[in-house]
Amino acid sequence: MEKAKLKAKGILLDLDGTIVDSKKAYLEAMKAALASTGRKTFDINIVTEIPKRIEQSLPIDDMLEGIDSGEFMQVYFDAYYRATMEKAKPLPNVSETLDKLSRKAKLALVTMRHVSRGKVVEELEKLGLAKYFQIVVTALDTRFPKPSPEALLQCASKMAIQIGHCLIVGDSISDIRAGKSAGATTVGVLSGIYSRKELEREKPDLILESVNFLPDFLE
Repeated sequence: MEKAKLKAKGILLDLDGTIVDSKKAYLEAMKAALASTGRKTFDINIVTEIPKRIEQSLPIDDMLEGIDSGEFMQVYFDAYYRATMEKAKPLPNVSETLDKLSRKAKLALVTMRHVSRGKVVEELEKLGLAKYFQIVVTALDTRFPKPSPEALLQCASKMAIQIGHCLIVGDSISDIRAGKSAGATTVGVLSGIYSRKELEREKPDLILESVNFLPDFLE
């Protein structure tokens, strides 16, 4: 029997790891932050572990071996945002997918980046993706960024759509937690830094290899 397809009037998408490949930016940020402390070598596994912990407000001191985490974080974020603006690229076929999705529902972008909306829109325009989004919300636009549902509820309200008629699509556990708290349908994608096992623990409604598979699951 064919599985029932999802209904959505609004689709709220994450940025990093969902429509934009940010893995190189994480590496650049790590290199820059450690270089500022005089270190040149590091365990490659912490390149993805650091942003996971930052997202979940977990301590990172045990991975920094005596480095002041406050100083590290300042250089890390500066380098990360600079790298995303200069080197970020859309994940494969994302433009075509966003075009398909925008014909089925209103699209909004919700990112945890602590940068202005204008900076994100500038990046999206550079990548040719801005035209697909009716609303862009960053961490600076809300008192409580994801995993709080505040930004998602704000988007749904601005689009005049009930949150229960929205899909939340993202690569991280914060995306799934925010979507569930808001009362939306949640879709995890494996194109970012989280594994299937990590996403499965959050029990999203659907897990896909990438956002490119989403149009096939919509009415």
